[in-house]
Amino acid sequence: MTATAPASRPGSVPVDLAGPQPVLDVVIPVYNEEADLEPCIRRLHAHLAEHVSYPYRITVADNASTDATLQVAERLAREFPEVAVHHLDEKGRGRALNAVWRASDAAVLAYMDVDLSTDLAALGPLVAPLLSGHSDLAIGSRLARGARVVRGPKREFISRCYNLILRSTLAAKFSDAQCGFKAIRADVASELLPHVVDTGWFFDTELLVLAQRAGLRIHEVPVDWVDDPDSSVNILKTATEDLKGIARVTRATFTGDIPVSRLREQLGRQPIGVDAPGVPPRLVTQLVRFAAIGVSSTLAYLVLFLLLRTVVGAQPANFAALLVTAVANTALNRRLTFGIRGRAGAGRHQFEGLIVFGLGLALTSGALALLNGSTTPGLVLELTVLVLANLAATVLRFLLLRGWVFNPRRQAASQKEY
Repeated sequence: MTATAPASRPGSVPVDLAGPQPVLDVVIPVYNEEADLEPCIRRLHAHLAEHVSYPYRITVADNASTDATLQVAERLAREFPEVAVHHLDEKGRGRALNAVWRASDAAVLAYMDVDLSTDLAALGPLVAPLLSGHSDLAIGSRLARGARVVRGPKREFISRCYNLILRSTLAAKFSDAQCGFKAIRADVASELLPHVVDTGWFFDTELLVLAQRAGLRIHEVPVDWVDDPDSSVNILKTATEDLKGIARVTRATFTGDIPVSRLREQLGRQPIGVDAPGVPPRLVTQLVRFAAIGVSSTLAYLVLFLLLRTVVGAQPANFAALLVTAVANTALNRRLTFGIRGRAGAGRHQFEGLIVFGLGLALTSGALALLNGSTTPGLVLELTVLVLANLAATVLRFLLLRGWVFNPRRQAASQKEY
């Protein structure tokens, strides 16, 4: 009996450029763009005809336009065999992209805004890593090093604030979520798109956050970008919807409604497997995150201890402060340090975390008892001893969390049970 080779991870195999079907499908979502659509399509078609050697398609996604946009698109489709039209009865850029991308037979799916604010010279670098299998998604970035951007201070301020919010709330690592210049492997898109809920402008952000958390590689291309002063985008409405989207994705991540673990197992790129004796995989990353959470927990612990000490005494204050911060510490390390999301096993993790807390309590309480039994300490000495005892408890906590509570083998076994 011959063993079959394991299936390749989506996005990892180079695209066949010689097939009969389109390799690249560039989608132009439009709503009432009868004036700008024709020059956009002619310019894009000329660029592709000159610079692309493989089959391509330009798809106009008409978002329920009420002017002559659809008629212009259909006329262009009759003129150019490479131009297609997809009409939708409802508005929404995200809805249009989701529908057209899921229906496309191309290997690489892209989109750009009808105003062509982004220089088309960036299209080749955008698509190339997807064709080779090097990357899963690619985005044009107006905020990456090397980008050249012309736009007003208002749009610049809003863009940077939005991306700062994404970094602080959703831990986004990409630099520019909303530049209308993106591409994705079709085999990757088929797995991600069913989980993208937004139908409007937040579609891009939701797709990128989901891709990042699934362990996909996002390639960024610095672009030359010139603002369109006639843009019809309602900035205030878009910003409001984006904030609602951030709240929804944050909630869905904590509740496990987004199957991040399954997508990461199915799509994520595995560790590169470098053999570094004495350094287990991801140890450095885990140590950095654990240390950051530990510093925050220690500061919170000290604040709570100082607030409670004058009310209930040193030992009860130590117990209460350590209990509160231990619960928060376990929850944060579960999600951020060890990458475990969803409700499965959360109760067991907190129970075992409390056992680890008990050991930390024994260390700190023992240190306090020994100190008060041998002398009458001042507040500074008492805090110094507690900090040192907490450092020892922190080292012990990391070893127990990594080797016992969140041990990968135990997680794999529990996931099979569920």
